[in-house]
Amino acid sequence: MIQGSNILGYERPLVIRMSFATCIVVTVCLPLLGLITCVSISSLFHFEDATGTHCQVPNYLPSISASISLSPECHIWRFCIGLHSAPRILVAFTYFRFYKSRFAARSSESALSCLNLAFSISENLGLLLLTYVSSNETYFVHKEGFVLFIVSSLIYMLITCRLWRSIKKYSLNPEDIKSHHWKVRFLLLNVCFCAFAGFFYWKHNMYCESGSYTFFALFEYLVVFSNMAFHLTAVWDFKSREVVVISSFEDKDF
Repeated sequence: MIQGSNILGYERPLVIRMSFATCIVVTVCLPLLGLITCVSISSLFHFEDATGTHCQVPNYLPSISASISLSPECHIWRFCIGLHSAPRILVAFTYFRFYKSRFAARSSESALSCLNLAFSISENLGLLLLTYVSSNETYFVHKEGFVLFIVSSLIYMLITCRLWRSIKKYSLNPEDIKSHHWKVRFLLLNVCFCAFAGFFYWKHNMYCESGSYTFFALFEYLVVFSNMAFHLTAVWDFKSREVVVISSFEDKDF
């Protein structure tokens, strides 16, 4: 919602309001739509390039790294990730302030909230690194960005579940209980999908079996989807909050 008008010659500040839930949904949907678009384009138009590996065996799904390293897929992915990065930081600091106010008198949870913020920012930085340095450009840097993203996201989700277990313990709000339950479920799914993706990646490189890389790509998608679903639970956490942008007008003499 946008507010602002001119009353008796005086400009009222321009106020833009958006529910925090809407901001979170848009933030999550940007990489989701970007990923679906990139994988679809790679599968339809660049299938051989996207699925080919050093093993030279048949594969049927492109990995995310392969998809986002081609053109125009890389530009679409970079646009979506770049656009969603700033709101991700906003959500991270909103959580940090929320935890700080909730656990002001509890030193252990207060310390965990600081770690939670650090790993949230680290996860975002890892995602930016693997996005803007493709596997075709500098594979080592891209790989390190991917590892940073995965490790940071897992630790972030683990700490978040620990904090919400404490919140659920003293809360009578059913939204808090539901949020904690779904966070734990998505964390467990993410860990399982990471394990399966790692197994099939190792199996592909070790034995060059047909189909192993396809299963790796499939579980890689599921890792990302479960990560997005985990972040989407913030809709329940900040259901009643708003993002407000105020533009003030200054008097200027010409």
